[in-house]
Amino acid sequence: MANKRALSWSAALRDLKDDRTRRQDVREERLRTTAGLRGSPALALSAWRGRSGRRYVVGVHALNEPALDEVGAAVVLAVRRDTAGIAELVSVATSGESPREHLGRTWLSGMRGHGATEMHVHRLAEDEAERAAIADDLSTDTARG
Repeated sequence: MANKRALSWSAALRDLKDDRTRRQDVREERLRTTAGLRGSPALALSAWRGRSGRRYVVGVHALNEPALDEVGAAVVLAVRRDTAGIAELVSVATSGESPREHLGRTWLSGMRGHGATEMHVHRLAEDEAERAAIADDLSTDTARG
């Protein structure tokens, strides 16, 4: 009546490690916001997981020029959503203190042309070198910009 299965811990740990290695794709991981709290507006926040496994919290904005004025020095992701609400990264770029110089109208219109409707902005990078490293971590073969 013994219906016991022998578990090989080394095999289980190896499978877990292999699973982690396979999952290192760039992807959005939505965050819970303050939407359920009374008296406070919902924060439009999300997070992206890079190829390294690091998580980057972003503010979500419409892909338009007025929002570009408020970006500042940041990593900017152009994003489109499918009908199920799954985010697809279109492009990753960095902006300095004046985003119009780095991104500008041509970037915005190009991203709209590729179907992007949202701009996800990561503002927590210390300097240009860190912004470039984050952009590289979040870039995929199809989302280089």
